[in-house]
Amino acid sequence: MWARIMREHFKAKSPRSWMLRFHTQTAGSTLTAQQPENNIVRTAIQALAAVLGGTQSLHTNSYDEALALPTEQAARIALRTQQVIAYESGAAQTVDPLAGSYYIESLTNEIERRAAEYLGKIEQMGGMLRAIERGYVQQEIQNAAYEYQQAVDRGRGDCGGRDRFGVDQEKPIAIQKIDPALEPKQIERVRALRAKRDAGPWKIALQGVEDAARSGENLMPRIVAAVDAYATVGEIADAMRRVFGEYREAVVGLKFSYADLFIGGTSSGRPYFSCV
Repeated sequence: MWARIMREHFKAKSPRSWMLRFHTQTAGSTLTAQQPENNIVRTAIQALAAVLGGTQSLHTNSYDEALALPTEQAARIALRTQQVIAYESGAAQTVDPLAGSYYIESLTNEIERRAAEYLGKIEQMGGMLRAIERGYVQQEIQNAAYEYQQAVDRGRGDCGGRDRFGVDQEKPIAIQKIDPALEPKQIERVRALRAKRDAGPWKIALQGVEDAARSGENLMPRIVAAVDAYATVGEIADAMRRVFGEYREAVVGLKFSYADLFIGGTSSGRPYFSCV
């Protein structure tokens, strides 16, 4: 799809621009807090699928991420998962190990067909920016989450260790605990940085970011210059916010009324919701 769109829609001439390079991260939404060691297996299967699908870059989630930030041990296991696939599975020794599989090819065709339908809908709306402004993208994400939860509630989205195959008593695992004292220390580091930096280059660099945002020129060199002048990430972001504003998620598809509370209310005494 990428190659065809680049050639036919954007009229790209260089074959290098027809190549789709992509990064894959395993699905954090599938990690469970119950029996979290099972997440190691989930992540390994997802990572292998990504490699078989030709990914050029891969991130594997740590098994304890449903509970807290990863511990060093959990992060090491995530890394070793990639290394086992790379050096022991043999999957990386073949360009396309699943080529010719009827099942895989049929799924690929189905994904392409449905993705083309999505692109067609978005084009009819006037493009991706217009679709975002109308709330279409966020609504589709919300619908997918709702449909998944419905499947779980009906017993069709079972997760081992959470919805099935439970244990009477969970064994606690060590999780990463962040020392609260780190926050005031970091605040003091930023204050000290601001106190000792040269205000002249700092102001000029931040103004450069804002000017580039207004003119439409490449922002990256100006951002790098601002970092070199010891501007903070927040200050650089504020300079761009003054030009671009801040994205606010569109609220679509939902009506909310407190009217029932004042004219007798519902039997539960709760406000009602209705989809439009």
